[in-house]
Amino acid sequence: MRTFQDVAELEHAAGSHLGFSDWHTVTQEQINTFAQATGDHQWIHVDPVEAAQGPFGTTVAHGYLTLSLVPQLVWQIYAVNGVKMGVNYGANRLRFPAPVPVDSKVRAGLELLSITQGPRGHEVVARVTIEREGGDRPVCVVETVSLLVT
Repeated sequence: MRTFQDVAELEHAAGSHLGFSDWHTVTQEQINTFAQATGDHQWIHVDPVEAAQGPFGTTVAHGYLTLSLVPQLVWQIYAVNGVKMGVNYGANRLRFPAPVPVDSKVRAGLELLSITQGPRGHEVVARVTIEREGGDRPVCVVETVSLLVT
């Protein structure tokens, strides 16, 4: 974990890669719980028997489940002292270039693109790339926008 003393120090890191999270295993239980929460019970996610005959040979995580891991993984990469609150503000781009088969290990890498002062706080734009251990393509690439309130 990289800790910045304040937003000004974080601003100096704009344009650099801040590091990687720990590896996280995506389990069938996690996939099933996500399906229950979202109502997306498509067989490629929740039916191991049918999914074994499908295009991936096993169940795969929902793309939005993979996206939902971003906060958990990014919090392992960096922190900024003196921030009262950080909130998700949105995303500029989002792609799921490759699937996440059940029991895959994934981790996030973060490139800090920009920080600008806005009326509600500092707007932080970062490119988060989630990769799968042993994979040859990212499983999720998203340009996140967050607000840091000091």
